[in-house]
Amino acid sequence: MGVLTIAQVHQATSLYSIRIAGHLGPTAQSAFESMVSQLKGEDTLLTGVLDRSALYGVLAEIEALNLDLVELRRPIHGVLRSLT
Repeated sequence: MGVLTIAQVHQATSLYSIRIAGHLGPTAQSAFESMVSQLKGEDTLLTGVLDRSALYGVLAEIEALNLDLVELRRPIHGVLRSLT
């Protein structure tokens, strides 16, 4: 495997799973159009393929909407690994 440039690292995409406390209404869900939204118990699970920039954009949107981030996961070899 060759050495990645900074541009390649920033363009790399990964599947992310983001759990937010509570159920998001249609207006809040519209802020995350690039992600699939599912209800999981009392939480909302957002799942999608994001590059680094898009991930930070989603996290900024969560903060701007004053939502409670419960968990952030990224798969490693097919298994979701917690980043929180």
